[in-house]
Formats: sequence, C-alpha cells, structure tokens
Amino acid sequence: MTSCIDMKNEKEFLFGKRAYRIMGLGIVLIIVGFVLMTGGGSDDPNVFNPEIYSPLRIRVAPTLVLAGFAILVVAILATKKK
Repeated sequence: MTSCIDMKNEKEFLFGKRAYRIMGLGIVLIIVGFVLMTGGGSDDPNVFNPEIYSPLRIRVAPTLVLAGFAILVVAILATKKK
C-alpha cells in the first residue's frame, strides 16, 4: 500500500550556504572587535595606564563589533539562491 503524500526525509536549512558564510564573517568580526577591546588596564589600582584610551580600543574595536552585527543582519535578510 502506497501513500498519496510523498514525505521528504531531507531536512532543509533555514538559510542558504551563502548566508551562513556571511554570518561566519560577522561573528569573526565581532570576536576580533571584542579581543581588540581587551587589555590596557593596570594591576595596581593606584597606577593609571593611558593605553586604555588608545584609538584601537576606542574607535577601531567598537567599529568592528558594530560592523559584525550589521553583517549578521544582512546575512539574515539575504535571500536563498535556488
């Protein structure tokens, strides 16, 4: 006895391969941005380290994090190629 309905056993991913690659790029940018923000502190609370205000930590790293989140949004909105 055969069924009239063909059931597909193949699972289909929510996003396409291209979208997952774009998401990977976004996640890498976010991780790199957070890694660049680390450090610059001092072990001694009485000693000030001006390295905490370097342009790398103040400008570049947050820009990378925001760019990573923007790329994730683009990846989510990217249409699947058929």
